[in-house]
Amino acid sequence: MTREQKRAKSAYERIIQHCTKDKDWREQYGGMAHKLPVLVRQAGLAQALAFVESRGQEAHRALLEDLAGTVGLSKAELLRKSREANLSEYLFLTREVLAAAQWYKRFSQSVLDVEAGAGQ
Repeated sequence: MTREQKRAKSAYERIIQHCTKDKDWREQYGGMAHKLPVLVRQAGLAQALAFVESRGQEAHRALLEDLAGTVGLSKAELLRKSREANLSEYLFLTREVLAAAQWYKRFSQSVLDVEAGAGQ
């Protein structure tokens, strides 16, 4: 199994668990999943993750936990590493998060049926 297949499998398994949540929750989760790759590219990984965490929404915390699990970390580890990593580790972590975030974006659209701009 390739790394992309592993990311896709992990994201799918995590996101499918949220199908039973109410529409508002799914829209908050999916809306942020759509925004996250752009936030990371514009503001940087640490700032983007801190922004999502600061929103205080249960759905946003769930997205961070799911994303962290896909990259093989706990949410706390992901947040800490994004703040404390040296440059090469930070760049690697950014690439990993962006690759995983793309799957969350895709599956939010296809599995949760959430379009871009939802949950605002």
